[in-house]
Amino acid sequence: MVPFLDLTAQRNPIHDELMQAIEGVIEKNAFAGGPFVQAFEKKFAAYCQVEHCMGVASGTDALWLALLALGVEPGDEVITVPNTFIATAEAISYCGATPVFVDVDEATCTLNPELLEAAISPKTKGVIPVHLYGQTADMDPILSIAKAHGLFVVEDACQAHGATYKGRPAGSMGDAGCFSFYPGKNLGAYGEAGGVTTNRSDVADKVRMLRDHGQLKKYDHYRVGWNGRMDGIQGAVLDVKLRHLDDWTDSRRKHAYFYNEMFEGVSGVGIPFEADWAKHVYHVYQIQVAERDALLDFLQKNQVGCGIHYPVPLHLTNAYRMLGVEEGRFPVAEALAKKTLSLPMFAELNEEQLNTVVQTVKQFFES
Repeated sequence: MVPFLDLTAQRNPIHDELMQAIEGVIEKNAFAGGPFVQAFEKKFAAYCQVEHCMGVASGTDALWLALLALGVEPGDEVITVPNTFIATAEAISYCGATPVFVDVDEATCTLNPELLEAAISPKTKGVIPVHLYGQTADMDPILSIAKAHGLFVVEDACQAHGATYKGRPAGSMGDAGCFSFYPGKNLGAYGEAGGVTTNRSDVADKVRMLRDHGQLKKYDHYRVGWNGRMDGIQGAVLDVKLRHLDDWTDSRRKHAYFYNEMFEGVSGVGIPFEADWAKHVYHVYQIQVAERDALLDFLQKNQVGCGIHYPVPLHLTNAYRMLGVEEGRFPVAEALAKKTLSLPMFAELNEEQLNTVVQTVKQFFES
């Protein structure tokens, strides 16, 4: 059996570090925000090469609060992609704004800059490129187009901890970067957690206020906010894990290269594309297969963990059918939804497990 993800294998080598960190939080009763969150914020900001990081309660909160801090209001439009987790669009909707989708590049599966300008309207306030699967979007043309039209750019970096674009870290290029620290992410907490990164002091101040009931100081509620603080235990856990992130990324990349080499000659398997401007961190190792559902069933029957990211493009979900976007409007994203399959990918995969995955996939196509 090869699991899709094995958090126990990640935990065991750092168990003592984690327990010591968690005990420190308990001893200081620093459970909601506080010094352990602040310590992580400082280190993660430095890791992303930005001035500010604000820990929040989830990646969804990170996206939502960043948009609110950038002034998104009812009636506005924000451009993003349809092949992402629904939280990207939900954050727009919870501001009272409307998500406007743009199709993606076939190779990188990220926002196609050539299609961006045509989606801009007088109501457009900003753009959220999604760094999908662990690879950044093509940021330079996106940033250039946004600047020309006076739009903000929020990076959805929820799958891209440690990824870079032309040497620049994910989360450092736009007006804000948003991260999820959900347990299964490359840098995962032991529960829900998220973060917003930025070089803009005004955005940082607003996110800090919004995540804490709109307070400038206790009981001084400047505006309506939200309870979106990061827990102290999550800050402590993330502080420990951040020390190991680069090593885990190196392992993921080595596993991806092994998969690439083994699948290169297998007819019917499309391997992930890594752009020459990117350092891909392989949160997901996705292959493209015409007979995706049959392969999925075969792998599951042979006890090889796998999954689909994402089976229904957002414009075709029940949640967003009210936008009135018909099937066929975004052909690349829709095609990816039908042929993309995610294979086991985590730093602790061993040689036997990797070979089992490869041989099982090959067995499907040989049969």
